[in-house]
This record gives sequence, structure tokens and C-alpha cells, in this order.
Amino acid sequence: MTFNPTEFESKWQKTWQTESQTKTSSSQKEAYYVLEMFPYPSGQLHMGHVRNYTIGDCLARYKRFQGYDVLYPMGFDSFGLPAENAAIKHKLDPHDWTESNIKEMKNQLLALGLSYDWSKELATSRDSYYKWNQWLFLQFYKKGLVYRKKGYVNWDPVDETVLANEQVVDGKGWRSGALVEKKEITQWYLKITDYAQELLDDLDTLEDWPERVKHMQKHWIGKSQGTQILFELSYDYPPLDVFTTRADTLMGASYLAIAPEHPFVSVLLKQDPNKDVLKTYIQKALKESQINRADQSKEKTGFLSNATAKHPITGETLPIFVADYVLMDYGSGAVMAVPAHDSRDFDFAKRYNLTIKEVIRNIQTETPTLPYIEPGILINSGMFDGLNSEEAKKQITHYLEKNKAGKWVTQYKLRDWLISRQRYWGTPIPIVYDENNEAIPVKEDQLPVLLPKDILFDKGNPLEHSNSFSSVNIDNKTYRRETDTMDTFFCSSWYFLRYTSTHLDSKAFDSDLVNHFLPVDQYIGGIEHACLHLLYARFFTKALRDMGLININEPFKRLLTQGMVIKDGAKMSKSLGNTVDPSSIISKYGADTARLFILFGAPVDRDLDWSDSGVEGSYRFLKRSFNLISDIEKHPNTDYEALMRAIHTCSRDVSQDLERFGYNTAIAKLMTFINVAYKVGITKEAAEHFCLLLAPFAPHSAEELWHLLGHKKSIFTASWPSYDETWLKSEICTIIVQINGKKRAQFESEINQDKDTLLKQIQALDTLKIYLEGKHIVKEIVVPNKLINLVVK
Repeated sequence: MTFNPTEFESKWQKTWQTESQTKTSSSQKEAYYVLEMFPYPSGQLHMGHVRNYTIGDCLARYKRFQGYDVLYPMGFDSFGLPAENAAIKHKLDPHDWTESNIKEMKNQLLALGLSYDWSKELATSRDSYYKWNQWLFLQFYKKGLVYRKKGYVNWDPVDETVLANEQVVDGKGWRSGALVEKKEITQWYLKITDYAQELLDDLDTLEDWPERVKHMQKHWIGKSQGTQILFELSYDYPPLDVFTTRADTLMGASYLAIAPEHPFVSVLLKQDPNKDVLKTYIQKALKESQINRADQSKEKTGFLSNATAKHPITGETLPIFVADYVLMDYGSGAVMAVPAHDSRDFDFAKRYNLTIKEVIRNIQTETPTLPYIEPGILINSGMFDGLNSEEAKKQITHYLEKNKAGKWVTQYKLRDWLISRQRYWGTPIPIVYDENNEAIPVKEDQLPVLLPKDILFDKGNPLEHSNSFSSVNIDNKTYRRETDTMDTFFCSSWYFLRYTSTHLDSKAFDSDLVNHFLPVDQYIGGIEHACLHLLYARFFTKALRDMGLININEPFKRLLTQGMVIKDGAKMSKSLGNTVDPSSIISKYGADTARLFILFGAPVDRDLDWSDSGVEGSYRFLKRSFNLISDIEKHPNTDYEALMRAIHTCSRDVSQDLERFGYNTAIAKLMTFINVAYKVGITKEAAEHFCLLLAPFAPHSAEELWHLLGHKKSIFTASWPSYDETWLKSEICTIIVQINGKKRAQFESEINQDKDTLLKQIQALDTLKIYLEGKHIVKEIVVPNKLINLVVK
């Protein structure tokens, strides 16, 4: 028969949808939840999508074969600025543009043969979803996890909206790339800091998360312990509190510096004799990006106020500067400056001719070089002279506590989550304001607060100018609506819960279903979401648990961060012109070829180099398999024992590889079997066995061959094949792996494997990564069934 994948693939896709094979039954079978991070509906799939979703689909199909009740849903993260910007550019309704893109992307997902339960589909921009965003906001409000305050925020001057700290990348807006400014406005916040310690502690329970992701979250939460010191001020204002991890240097403090955003600045702007100069300085400082202000090499500037502070131990009068190098994002936004023992303070003191007092000495250095920033022995510190730094920290803190001038505290770099956005295409915040500007939550039976249609997309916030939206009559009284919308990360912080209950209109989710299916058994998505989506989702889960709505502590049991798709030495990107359209691959070679190559080309957690020859190689393998099995009579078996050893070895290895995401090596094992079958012939029994092993990777080809072998029911109604150990005993050998002649690992392999297959197996060995990263293999020396030595440079 002719191998024509584009013909039979569309046939089976329609059949699978008609038979509803992929629907979750919510039965008494053991549940297994597979989930990929849902996409923004841009309208076009890219190869990164194909890789992400094929990895998940392969696992979902494998788990169904094993008898699990698999939940494998798909939806669309469809709110956000791109839709609004497209509406402005093309004069389209964002809703229409978004729904059109969803339809197009769904067709592309179907064309890949992805086995989603489409009855679970959701889109965050549909009111059936964002109604529950609003309901959750109100629950957080009741719980005291939502508040409103005025303060300086990250402002994107291009998108004209506020950004959370996590959305500022290298001082620029994460979408627009514009340099972020500081702007003072009133905003809504979620108190994620209430969960800082638990978010940190519970990272240790996530045994199946990449260490890299856990490290990134630990760094972002940024726990540090130190001393909070109170400095009394010359103004009628509460003492200025300063956080430091170096209380041992307190006796060397010669000035205080506060951030331009510090609340005390508002007092100075009213009372300082040079307030006009201060105002100009602040405006200039706030135009600088956070990253520039924190840059150690950048020249530091300040404004000397007429306010002073009292040293809590010596009583010395210290000047107070407003300084651009001090940030509000850490500690209290105020620092005690010790120029002799801090590089930034030293540079600042030199510029403004301030006192530099050495109080820590390296006992091994007779002539000190300042600034000296390491621990040492205290000098010039009165009663604390002669103490080492660690002991001095304790005694100085104890002294401050006794005199009510300080205490030992724990601080976090993590800040509360700013969720207000001054845009249209997002969830309206369910708050109204009375004539006294008092915030009043919208009643739950009045949800959803719908986005209006009378919108003009000029600069600024479109909702402010909507006559139908900006004011509302409730019980014969007029109120002003909140015109900010929610950060779209609010939508993605709980969508994995909604998937269990999309059939419900009466509640956000059914707690019993959530507790049945969650935590997600396998979550798949990009490393770039480590400190945004993943942290927020963990926070939501814990908060909802504490409200008694769910019984889980963490949302995702296992996490896989897939590698990128690389072409011409760089990540595929439209801007670089190095993209490959998945549709063109599917139309030429078929979906199974695209799936097979994207899984075979590299381990799933590493970057994949695009290769046209690799695509063609995957196509040839499928064609050879099809030709062998569809014309099975032409290939009678001549060595039954060799065939049985080959298929049972293949079955064992593929099963083991699927359990550990070794998809590339599993496909290599399938290729090895086909090579053996062409040599010794094949039986119907072995062909059926092979089809089942192939099915997770290339479902259309496996289904077609299954029916050609005479089966009436779908291959996906069968069970995963077992293997017989008796066929394996003589076929296994231990291979020693050497790097430049030194033994670095060993593994078991089928005897008489060719060099390419052995190299594929070696690539999957985690213990060798440290020896091969950044190295080039210049030669492979193989001793059959015993050893392979890699010569690397």
C-alpha cells in the first residue's frame, strides 16, 4: 500500500473526535492529570508550541493505555495587550480578533492529532471564565488578601500600563521593551507576601521540579535575616527604619540614604527649603530604570535634605540624602550608609566628601584597602571593639533591642503583587466607589461585570472614557466603577482548577473534582515562567486551601521545562526570520513526521536544533514501518527467536523511556526494531506489539496500521503491551562510558547496538551532562558490547 499520511491522518482525526475517545470520564479509575501551559491565541502555532504539546500528548496517550482516567485539557490565555494593540492597529474588536485566532489555532492543534478533551476548553477572555476571576477577587478581598494603596509603580510608557516587578526584564517592559519609568498612582495589590515563607519552605517538597526553577524562585522570594534599626528624625515623623544584614558596621554609619519613592520624601517635598530642587531631582531619578539605578558601576547621585537622623548608639547627628541608588524593592527603602564597608556608599561618600570611618579590620592586613566589605574584627566601635563580625551582630542587635531602637527581623525581596492594569482587554475589577471615594465590592449576584462595547482605543485607559461602564446605578444610587483591569497573570493562576469544572455555571470549580484530579501530575512549559506564573499559581493554591475551597498544598506535582527549538544558531523567532511553519511540515510530510522529529531530535529538556534532514529521516522511518506492516505477507519471519528478543526488548526499553521522558531514546529503540524486522521478517503478533509502542509518538500511523492488521476498534482502546523477561536475558550487556579515556558512567544496553544508537542512549545519561556541556565530540571509539570512549574538546 502507498504511504499517504496526509490522507489517513485527517480521517483518523475526525474519527477520534466523533468517538470522543479523549474525554475524561471522572470515573473511579486512578486519575492522571497532564497539562501544558496554555497558549496566547496569536493565531499561529510555532515549533515551540509543537514541541511542548507533542510532549504532553505522548504522555497522555501512554497513561490512557495504562488504564488511567486521564485529564488532558486545552484552553487559551486570551486576555492581554496584543489583542488590544491589534484592535488599535487593524480597527477590529478585540473579542472578534481573539475568537478568530482561537478557532484558527484550535484547527492547527487538531491537525497535529493532539488528544485533548475539547469539552474542557476555556478562554480567559470569555465572561464564563472571567466572571470567576471576579468572584475569586472578592474572596481574596474578604480574606484580607486584597488591598489598595497609593505608591510608585513600574510604568510602561509605550503600553501605558503598570507592570508588576516580575514583568520588568532588565529595566524594560516585558512586552514592549520600553524603558520602565516610576509613576505614583493608586493601585490594587494581592498580599502574596503573607505566603512568602511557605512558598519558600514548600519548594523542598517539590522533588520532581527542576532544581533550576526552584533556585530561581528562592532567589526571587529573597529571604534574608538581619537587624531592623530605628533612627529618630529631626522632623515630626516616625523613626526611620533601616534593614541591614551588617549590624556589625553600625558604628561606622555616617549618613542615611532613602529612595526617591520613600514615603518620607513627600514630607520633604512640603517642608525642605530646597523642595523645588528636590522635586526636579526626584523626577530625573525616577526616569532611570531600576537596573540602571542598581548598577554598581553607574555614578551615584543624591540630594542632601535639611532633615537629620540620630545615631541610635552614639547619638551622633547624621545627614539624610535622597539617593538614586537606593531602591524601594528591598528592605524599607532606606539604608544606613557605611562608606568604609560598602562599595556603593564608598563611591557616594567620595563624591559628596562625607566621613569614611573604618570599623571592621581584616586582622591579616596591616594596611587596609577601603572599602573592606568582608567580615573581620571591630575597631573604632566603642564597647564593641575586638568582637568578630558575627558576635558583634548579635551584641549590637541585643543592645538595640534593650533600648527599643531595633530588633532581629526576617526580610523578603518578594513584594506584594500589583494587579491593576490601565487597559481594556482584561478582567474588570469588581469594585465601585461612592461619592466619598470609598471602595465597595460588587455583590456576587451581580457578577460578571462585563467589558463594555463603546470603546475608543486612544492612549491611556479606554474604560475611563466608556459612558456605559464608568458609572453604574445600584439601588437608585450612582457609583463610579473601578476602571482598572486585572493583570492577565490572575487568569493563569487558577485555570488548571477550572479545567476540572468547565461544565459548571454555578461555581468556579467543584472542590471534589479538584481534589480528585489535582495536583497536576505532569506540568509542561517554559522556564521563563519560573518567577511569574508558577509562583502566582502556587500562591493561589495555598490561599484557596486556607479558605477551605480545596485540599491541596501545591498545584503541580511534576514540572518539565522543555528546551527551545533552535535554527541557524538561535531560537526560532519571526524577528530573526528563522522560523519554520508547522503547517508546511504537516502538509508535506504529515503530522506524525512533525511529532516524531520534534521528539527524536533531542532530550525534551534540552534545546533542539532544527534539521531538515532530521525531518526527512523521521518520515523515512514511518514510511519503512508502514511498508513493512501493511504488506506483512511479503516479509515472513525467518528467525522467530531473534524477532521475539527484538520486540520484547523494544517493549521494555520504550516503556522505561516513557516513564522518564526519554522520548528520543525510545524512538531510537523503535527504529532498531524495524531494522531487525526487515532482516528477519515479522509476524502479525510482533506487528501489533510494535503498533502499540509507536502509538503515543505517531498516533495516526499506528491507528492506520492497526486497522490494516484487521482490528475494528481503535488502537487506543487497547492496553499497553507487556514484555516477557525470558526473551531479554541474553540480550543485555553493560557498556562503560569513558570521556577522554576516563570512566564516567555505565549503562545497560541491548547487545550489538550500532554506534548511533549508543550515542543516543549516552545523551540521556544525566551523570554525563557535566562532562559534555559546552564540549565538542571530535571522535567516538567503540568496543562492541563493552565500551565507548568519547574524545571531547
